[in-house]
Amino acid sequence: MPVSDVEVIAPNLKIRLSGVTSTIIQLVPRQAEEIGIAVVGAGLPRGLPRIPWWKLPLLLGRPRRRAIRIWHARRNVEMLAGLVLKSVLRAPLKLVFTSAAQRRHTLHTRFLISRMDGVIATSRLSGRYLTVPHTVVMHGVDCERFHPPAAPEDGFERAGLPGRYAIGCFGRIRHQKGTDLFVDAMLRLLPDFPDWTAVVAGRVTRRHRGFHRRLRDRIARSGLERRIVFVGELPDPRLWYRRLTLHVSPARTEGFGLTPLEAMASRSAVVASDAGAHPELIVEGETGAVVPAGDGDALAEAIARYMREPELALAHGRNGREHVRRSFSLDREVNGIHAVYRRLWREGS
Repeated sequence: MPVSDVEVIAPNLKIRLSGVTSTIIQLVPRQAEEIGIAVVGAGLPRGLPRIPWWKLPLLLGRPRRRAIRIWHARRNVEMLAGLVLKSVLRAPLKLVFTSAAQRRHTLHTRFLISRMDGVIATSRLSGRYLTVPHTVVMHGVDCERFHPPAAPEDGFERAGLPGRYAIGCFGRIRHQKGTDLFVDAMLRLLPDFPDWTAVVAGRVTRRHRGFHRRLRDRIARSGLERRIVFVGELPDPRLWYRRLTLHVSPARTEGFGLTPLEAMASRSAVVASDAGAHPELIVEGETGAVVPAGDGDALAEAIARYMREPELALAHGRNGREHVRRSFSLDREVNGIHAVYRRLWREGS
């Protein structure tokens, strides 16, 4: 894309895959259908409209169709880079920041946020930690990409694992994400529910290899290796979402927590902790259950209800799919973000 046609820049100044990176990967193709948007940075797949590093000086000029461009940051380093471009190099920019944090921001972060022209909170809870005017735009899911089983390979029986029903826990494997709470619940429940098998998917970083190894050792000692299966980091988890009857998101702390939406879009019931935006995503008793973060007994009890009644899990999965289509579509998120952009473009004209 010629830089003169770029109206919005979505920087990704972190190499490792993260929830922020996934958000950019999902949003930008849809946004590009309506506006001139390009990414800049590493760790992003081919096919996204992008600006190479060597063309960044061209941002000092105005875009062809607008008085200003928008620099949409999602991390501190990206806010700082935008400020340098705007305030030091005098690029014609308006700065937007999306905040998912659900804790008090540091003094440094508060200073950076105070210099933004527009601020978006990804949930009502994260908005309560902001001290500046903001707009709540919750994340959405592409319900065409994340969809219910539609082909024979989508069935759990094609996984080659025992049982009739799959219960999954997807996300980085670490204490913060509550992977141990999920494994504890499975060690307690699976001996009484032979029709169920647990699937754990996610990346293990070097720092958390010991945590991962201890979990695997406990499973081996229990004799449940065939029924608590680690499938590693999945480049595309959508197939495994479609194979689930129940998804568990047991995080102790969370920024937003997108996996419940992805699971519900795939027609899975969800049990989640009350970390992050989970309570704002799940309709208690209709699409799943929410339990106190870090409470292993409450988590196991909520899971056990669905394991005892698979038909209830299937019904809540169907409800969840409709709930996401109605309230958390990707189009809804795009429209909310673009409303913020349009306000800034009007102010900058």
